[in-house]
Amino acid sequence: MITKTVRDVTVALQGIQNGMTVMVGGFGLSGIPENAIAELVRLGVKNLTCISNNAGIDDFGLGLLLQKKQINTMIASYVGENALFEQQMISGELKVTLTPQGTLAEKCRAAQMGIPAFYTPAGYGTEVAEGKETREFDGKHYVLETAYKADFALVKAWKGDEAGNLIFRGTSRNFNPLMCGAAQITVAEVEELLPVGALNPNEIHIPGIFVNRIFKGIQFEKRIEQRTVQSK
Repeated sequence: MITKTVRDVTVALQGIQNGMTVMVGGFGLSGIPENAIAELVRLGVKNLTCISNNAGIDDFGLGLLLQKKQINTMIASYVGENALFEQQMISGELKVTLTPQGTLAEKCRAAQMGIPAFYTPAGYGTEVAEGKETREFDGKHYVLETAYKADFALVKAWKGDEAGNLIFRGTSRNFNPLMCGAAQITVAEVEELLPVGALNPNEIHIPGIFVNRIFKGIQFEKRIEQRTVQSK
């Protein structure tokens, strides 16, 4: 029986080195791989290129890596909740590539599916399209976007089994599924790690073939980025 299970996050992230490109799942603070991010901080790897929907907040998520100045280049679609990110970008310490959110998602999915490039109308006529090939289809202009190339993809799932099959819950089913298999090595941290056969095959979102390593997270803070409540 194939097993993708590793003992802990330390083993799961073996091989990550300075200068690598790392995809990090999650949307805001929802569904981020908290244990993997904490391990990156502990390892102290530098000059990382991070591909993620956003850069977390000042003291949580990828903001922890920004505090230590471990990220050299940030590729993201939304960065409005992190003052530290803004400071480093303005000062020139941090290189930033802003990408339309749908394009970011599709560049991950293309890498996952082995598609080298695709055309999209998003960004045509803007700075996003500068230096890129454009083409007209049926009277509409499109920009050629290439798939991402990453060394590691770090994702978070609710449940997984020893073969790497994953189930995501709620809004954590955002960029996490798209990043599975989109890098040379995909590491999944899960809240519940079960034996093979324990998951209902009809409920599996990502099959284990897209996952290289899986481990059970120790704890998850699951911080809420912005809490909105109804007034009385």
